[in-house]
Amino acid sequence: MSIVKEKDSKYIANTYARFPIVIESGKGSVLTDENGKEYIDLATGIAVNTFGAADSEWVNAVTKQLNKIQHTSNLYYTAPDADLAEVLCKRTGFKKVFFSNSGAEANECAIKAARKYAKENKGADYYTVVTLKNSFHGRTVTTLAATGQDVFHKDFLPLTGGFCYVEANNTEDLENAVKTHKIAAIMLECVQGEGGVMPLCKEFVKAAAEIAKKEDILLIIDEVQTGNGRTGKLYSYMNYGIMPDIITTAKGLGGGLPIGATMLGEKVQNIFTPGTHGSTFGGNPAACAGALSIINRIDEELLNGVNKKSEYIFSALIGANGIKSVSGMGLMIGIETEKDAGDIINECIKNGVLVIKAKSKVRLLPALNIPDNLLKKAIEILKKACEV
Repeated sequence: MSIVKEKDSKYIANTYARFPIVIESGKGSVLTDENGKEYIDLATGIAVNTFGAADSEWVNAVTKQLNKIQHTSNLYYTAPDADLAEVLCKRTGFKKVFFSNSGAEANECAIKAARKYAKENKGADYYTVVTLKNSFHGRTVTTLAATGQDVFHKDFLPLTGGFCYVEANNTEDLENAVKTHKIAAIMLECVQGEGGVMPLCKEFVKAAAEIAKKEDILLIIDEVQTGNGRTGKLYSYMNYGIMPDIITTAKGLGGGLPIGATMLGEKVQNIFTPGTHGSTFGGNPAACAGALSIINRIDEELLNGVNKKSEYIFSALIGANGIKSVSGMGLMIGIETEKDAGDIINECIKNGVLVIKAKSKVRLLPALNIPDNLLKKAIEILKKACEV
């Protein structure tokens, strides 16, 4: 056994069913293990490495900032977080940003903002947040409660109260929840990632936005996995013709360093005052410098490329031997296969391609700029692995 695997087994909490690979280095969409074997990466650290491994522009931005100051705390001002907040607001139309370190923290912030807004504008008993069955919003006790999947709840009860769940794409179910509960917010993923890479239908998302507006309920869109170009738009809600009150993001925004962002719209732009929320590492200068280098490169040319690569993947896989269905949006794709997804993943690993799972599906989350030749090679290997 590798010494790294031995140390991991001995000293690291047993929370991950790791693949039997020690990743040592990488460049772009090719990763290399400790034995020198190369893999085409179609997972990017679960949609984190937006421009692949060791992206030179990102590395330079982070290194330049590290040579200035790596951390100051939020007791002082720094340029990278102010610059990043400005870019995010100007690119989206949101008014203010709160920075944290992860998607779960970004979602916690959104829930706090919604409850504070509802208390101040509708009353203290308006605190319930509606989420969807099959959703995933994080692993803290509160974001687990927001997650509409019992499998994630069972070992950690009792969870934070004040959540109810409705069927995805069921407007009547949503309307009934709004009538039954005193609602602070509706919280959605436009594409349910951990729930099987399932996009919501446009009619449902638009109906949710209309209900929220009519009832003065905040609409929160969880863009932790779908954001930052992943679905072919800067943020997935832009595919639906709506404007949420709050969006949350993380993962691909940082390009490889931990960062979360909660973007606040007009209704809630001033909901937080000094002392009502905070984060020691939130807005870390190095993480924000890296994020700036990411977000500034997600332009129309790149997004057009994302959509073209997506079209290629869908056309190559739909109807292929052993593939039942293909779902998703942009470069966030789930593949329902006749064979067990775990067996397909292991076969891909053996042949130099890294893919992951979402429930019982094979999931693809390649770098947004993966070269076409590598993508085609990887898809051919994946298709071969799916054959029955």
